[in-house]
Amino acid sequence: MKRVLIVGGGLAGLACGVRLQEAGAQPLILEASDDVGGRVRTDVVAGFRLDRGFQVYLDAYPEAGKFLDLPRLDLRPFRTGALVYLDGRLHRVMDVFRDPRHLLASALAPVGSLADKLRVALLKGRISRSTLEDIAARDDLTSEAYLRRAGFSSRMIDVFFRSFYGGIFLERDLRTSSRMFEFTFKMFSRGNATLPARGMQEIPRQLASRLPVDAIRCGARVTEVQPGKIKLASGESLEGNAVVVAADATTAARLIPGLVAKEPEWRAVTGLYFAAENSPLREAIIALNGTGRGLINNVCVLSDVAPAYAPPGKALISISVLGVAAIPDLETKIIAELEPWFGPEVRGWRHLRTERFERALPEQPPITGPLGPCFREIDGIFVCGDHLTSASIEGAIFSGLRTADALLG
Repeated sequence: MKRVLIVGGGLAGLACGVRLQEAGAQPLILEASDDVGGRVRTDVVAGFRLDRGFQVYLDAYPEAGKFLDLPRLDLRPFRTGALVYLDGRLHRVMDVFRDPRHLLASALAPVGSLADKLRVALLKGRISRSTLEDIAARDDLTSEAYLRRAGFSSRMIDVFFRSFYGGIFLERDLRTSSRMFEFTFKMFSRGNATLPARGMQEIPRQLASRLPVDAIRCGARVTEVQPGKIKLASGESLEGNAVVVAADATTAARLIPGLVAKEPEWRAVTGLYFAAENSPLREAIIALNGTGRGLINNVCVLSDVAPAYAPPGKALISISVLGVAAIPDLETKIIAELEPWFGPEVRGWRHLRTERFERALPEQPPITGPLGPCFREIDGIFVCGDHLTSASIEGAIFSGLRTADALLG
């Protein structure tokens, strides 16, 4: 039986381990933190479920959708659209092909011209007809250059795309690869953004439940890797038939000198959570800051989407600020910024937590030529993770599965 040592208990490492286990191999996952999930974690605070940063699962993901037991996750969908705060009020912009009741409101919303909204329909048709292979083969641009080439006005890009994709890419410059833009656009068009009913960490926990209890060791920080051997911070050494580094890009680069030519770059986000007596939105939808000013990028009442995120009779509000917002009295400034959105009731919200995630998402610039491999082998050590594919749940799981397939030969 092949023994495989896997460094990292995030989605890539867990997917790799499950595939190996189900094929008859013996994986051992070594996770430095106190639980599995990597960047996909959920903490319970005063009865509220706080994901580590605003995250969603796109239920159209092809590889993850086949590998996960989606009914068991009890996915709760967002509405297909957004509310955009602009000119002192929230304007509704919906996918009118899937929610035609809001055709007029969406057409009249001042987030762009009618021609811009027709271009969205044309873009939706073009990307829907494209396979993922078609998307991967196209020229790679920045997302901003791609949108301008598609004919969108500066107002549409600045008011809608920067805020909506700011919440996905964690940057408002739209410097992310246009291939990633098309991939996520296709996923949104085919399915829904969702939340597992009991928090995002239910995804890695489901994968962990498919492994024997002794196949995962938490609190095990790896300090050195060699072909077939690893060393832990405790001084313990472990040997196996193969080693997989499924850690984040920075950790992988530290463990494997020469893996990358320069230090991996990250996008950061600051997540704030507030408890309230009532939801300010009263529907499962995201609210975007279309003004281009202020700290807030997006607001969501998570308990409107998945009620178990909050105790009965309470509402859980998630607010995302892009970057590391090391600002004095940040929570007070956020409440003041939200008062024009929702009125004086925001003063009664109770602050639950503010967290700054410096390594929230790996940088994904355009690349020249075809996509690289979704995993790498360096001197007999395998490397996988979303930093080698797409910075997404799909990318992490896909990379882990393909690595396992290579090991199984």
